[in-house]
Amino acid sequence: MVNILFAAGIALIVSWIGTPLLIRFLVKHEFGQFIRQDGPTSHHIKRGTPTMGGIVIIIATMLGYFGSTLLPNSAPRASSMLILALMAGLGFVGFLDDFLKIRRQRSTGLRPTWKFLGQGAVGIAFATLAITPFGSGPALASTKLSALRDTGFDLAFAGRATGIVLFIIWANFLITAWSNAVNLTDGLDGLATGASAMAFGAYVLVAWWQFNNLCGSQGFARRCFSIHYPLDLGVVAAAIAGACLGFLWWNASPARIFMGDTGSLALGGAFAGLSIATHTEFLAVIIGGLFVLITLSDVIQIGYFKLTGRRVFKMAPLHHHFELSGWGEVTIVIRFWLIAIVFGAAGVGLFYGGSLVA
Repeated sequence: MVNILFAAGIALIVSWIGTPLLIRFLVKHEFGQFIRQDGPTSHHIKRGTPTMGGIVIIIATMLGYFGSTLLPNSAPRASSMLILALMAGLGFVGFLDDFLKIRRQRSTGLRPTWKFLGQGAVGIAFATLAITPFGSGPALASTKLSALRDTGFDLAFAGRATGIVLFIIWANFLITAWSNAVNLTDGLDGLATGASAMAFGAYVLVAWWQFNNLCGSQGFARRCFSIHYPLDLGVVAAAIAGACLGFLWWNASPARIFMGDTGSLALGGAFAGLSIATHTEFLAVIIGGLFVLITLSDVIQIGYFKLTGRRVFKMAPLHHHFELSGWGEVTIVIRFWLIAIVFGAAGVGLFYGGSLVA
């Protein structure tokens, strides 16, 4: 537990102190956000606000995690470093997207095809390494689909090679889906940052419970867990949550900086990586329920419009619908945070209850 608190504390302090330094740098070089013209008119005043704040979230997370490994009886684990590499890789893709938006002076950066290919390249590298055993220990991931733990459905039903290929496809779907989900949520000051802190906080509890009930240990769960260093995964989740909280100090309304795609893709990728590493891929749909709702609103809006020519919402994603309905930005963010807390608590509660069932 000390490692978890240490990682969260370091990441929070680094993010809190480092963000204003990054703001000064970005303002000096005029790295400001461009606002979509078809969005709510109230957002036009945000034009020019520094973006790419995800840089400090990634750095703070790294320093928080590696700082915790300096404690006695601690050391970096390959599984956690792999998730951090996934986070940094997707953050780089997001950075390129943000940089091109600034350079081209418009709200579009990388072409969708190049963005998808970038996410895919990082995802394939992560999935390939995740399914490869580390030394004499188990692989970080499993070819079995997972909910509260691995289920009986194995992607390797037609052989190990087939299972690995199907797992890489499945892992890439999760990584792309979650990174885009957080990206869609990042539309109001502090919304994605606060929701991410809550989701990763939930994963700290999940990983801690898995650590205390590892197979071969004397835990309290009726069914043990076979996870690759779950305590270290909890440290990663805590570092990310701490980095988000430190950044939120400056990102809350009125935001002095945005995380940009640099941050949203990195956070979404890390969330997907943790769901794979903790073998809770479908449970993540509950823990990250707010991201799912916001993504579904966008899918429903596009699909319904293509079928009927009409709209379900005044504007998608969902938070913009409430903006155009007259809700204040702070009101929307706080209420959505409450929804994120409920989803996170429900996910942890479901996980805890399920671990006690034989």
